[in-house]
Amino acid sequence: MNIHEYQAKQILSRYGINIPKGGIAYTPGEAKRVAQRISPQGPWMMKAQIQSGARAEGHFLEKSAGRQGGIRFLTGRKDIFEEAQKMLGSTLVTKQTGAKGKLVSKVYIEQYMPCERTFYASLVIDRMIPCVTLLIAASTTNIMDMAVNEPDKILRINLGLNDKISACQLDRIMDFLKLDGKCRKGLKSFINGMHQAFMDLDAIMMEVNPVGIDVKGTLTALDAKISFDDNALFRHPDIVQMHDDYEDADRVLKAAKYGFQYQEFDDGSIGCIVNGDGIALTITDMLHNRPEQMACFLNVKGGVDKDKISAGIKIIMTNPRVEGILINILGGFLRCNLVADGIIAAASEVGLNVPLVVRFEGTNKDEAQEILNNSGLPVIMAETMEEGVEKLLKAMEESD
Repeated sequence: MNIHEYQAKQILSRYGINIPKGGIAYTPGEAKRVAQRISPQGPWMMKAQIQSGARAEGHFLEKSAGRQGGIRFLTGRKDIFEEAQKMLGSTLVTKQTGAKGKLVSKVYIEQYMPCERTFYASLVIDRMIPCVTLLIAASTTNIMDMAVNEPDKILRINLGLNDKISACQLDRIMDFLKLDGKCRKGLKSFINGMHQAFMDLDAIMMEVNPVGIDVKGTLTALDAKISFDDNALFRHPDIVQMHDDYEDADRVLKAAKYGFQYQEFDDGSIGCIVNGDGIALTITDMLHNRPEQMACFLNVKGGVDKDKISAGIKIIMTNPRVEGILINILGGFLRCNLVADGIIAAASEVGLNVPLVVRFEGTNKDEAQEILNNSGLPVIMAETMEEGVEKLLKAMEESD
């Protein structure tokens, strides 16, 4: 689960991390009142609150929103009303939103904080080790490109689950960023605050980009992003309340209603139904450099019935971008025959107009295959995941 920048900053503030004084606004008039309250003379920063990075470099689809991106520096009080009027109700497109963009329904107004320098800081889970890893970079732009092409420009420090940052680790960061000694105490508090919040709230990613440093050596989170582990949200009802349904596509909300996870991608024409993120990632890897890519996947879970499975399958079947479907189920708690019954129920309601390849393994596999073989549906069976991918690509090519 993702949250907005202003929500992430509120969380970091509770853990002793400095944030600029700010407030959220849903109307131009409200934006003007918020700006006057936080800094009567300005200047201010106005930020479109959509769950996406690269907002400053983005553009709005509507000409009335102007040529600037989703983050704007404002110096006059009259500019607050005018710029909020331009942004609210307009569609912001960034590198992460896809061509359709996202509608801006609220803006965040905050006090402008002059800084001597900035840097990048984030916490992620390195699942190969596994551990929580701190990432530090002197540059705050093109982090993804840097990670691929210039990995030596990113400092990686593996942190313990309960330990605070050590003096040695702090020295490494200070040397890497070439910081003055006046920043040391603030840096230690900043990193420890991030780490404590990350662990307490079951986060899977926490990013502050940029971290600003003023003339006194004070560190401030000028932007923030946090993603939480969906499987741990039952422990954090206060975090669940921060969820913004408007950020989720209709199919995402429908899937969540049944306890399923649904994910769409910008490109691709293959829809996958799996019972495990690892299976979806494996199929994505198999499709690398192939003529067709994954458009979306639905991750169903154990403890469901035929009707829920049918509803989940309909979510994939009714996606207009999907031109082929691959279902890969490893039956354990989720019995394969339930999935087979769900396929038939969904197909009888919405039809089956695209190639469908099914691979079952595990509990009630033979029964599930027999159900589909006797259904009269044009379902293609596969024995392995690799065979399933190959058969689907071939069927899609032949159906063109």
